[in-house]
Amino acid sequence: AVSRSISDAPPAHCIIKIQLFSQLAKNNIESYSSSDFEAGGYKWKLVVHPNGYKNKGITDHISLYLVLAESNSLNPGWEIRASFRLFLLDQNKDNYITLKEHGRRFHGMKLEWGFNKFVPLAAFMDPSNGYLVNDNCVFGAEVYVCREKLSGKGECLSMIKDPITYKSTWRIDNFSDITQETAYSKPFSSADKKWKIQLYPKGTGSGNESHVSLYLTLDEAEKLPPTAKIYAEFTLRILDQLNRNHASGTSKHWFSALNPTSGWARFSSQGYFKSSAAGLLVKNICVIEAEVKVHGVAVAL
Repeated sequence: AVSRSISDAPPAHCIIKIQLFSQLAKNNIESYSSSDFEAGGYKWKLVVHPNGYKNKGITDHISLYLVLAESNSLNPGWEIRASFRLFLLDQNKDNYITLKEHGRRFHGMKLEWGFNKFVPLAAFMDPSNGYLVNDNCVFGAEVYVCREKLSGKGECLSMIKDPITYKSTWRIDNFSDITQETAYSKPFSSADKKWKIQLYPKGTGSGNESHVSLYLTLDEAEKLPPTAKIYAEFTLRILDQLNRNHASGTSKHWFSALNPTSGWARFSSQGYFKSSAAGLLVKNICVIEAEVKVHGVAVAL
């Protein structure tokens, strides 16, 4: 990884003035984010939770955070170290109460730093402290980016708790008319990805000339980023149109740009496939079914 110190850029500031602070709670506004501001060549936001960050169980303090915005535009493996101060204006004395963080590390798994308990709500509401005057208050941030690391790799695997099974059926009406080595179904969707059934009527690999080969392939896999992977469970069937004794196979596979296809070179022997009793090829009609369930997706950070 390559690191770079940043010493010539001045710190940047952001101010949020809130008028009629009490109306936030009355309107069930749990947080307010500033517009983006720039520091060290990056975009940031100041985020206020006026009645505490509920997701962290905070209810008796104001929570205040600095958040790195637009992180999707940064390279995989990026890392930024920033020193910052978050503050609240004492309007009675015209100065700030300040909490400071030194050299915090922002990256794909940590976009936010700050204070769960920035100031107690009771102290904030006390008029003698000057934080809330005439129902108005002022929060702020000062940010100084001191170091960045822009190379390296990182990825995030997101597993799916209750994956949905998607089914697609491919009917081939004139099977014997397929002259090319391989044929593809129309694309179908599963978990926001496009898939195809891939058929080798005369087999391929270890099944060449002796079997029908059948695969599931990720459509347009070449458009995936190099680090992207999709973990999918799938079932392929050639339907028995007479007795419902389908030829079937089930497998799991990590699909990616470099490894977009999985299946069976020896899915069904040519003899069994063409047998009238098997029901897999009836009146030159073949029906193939795919079921796909995506369990997880890995992408670059």
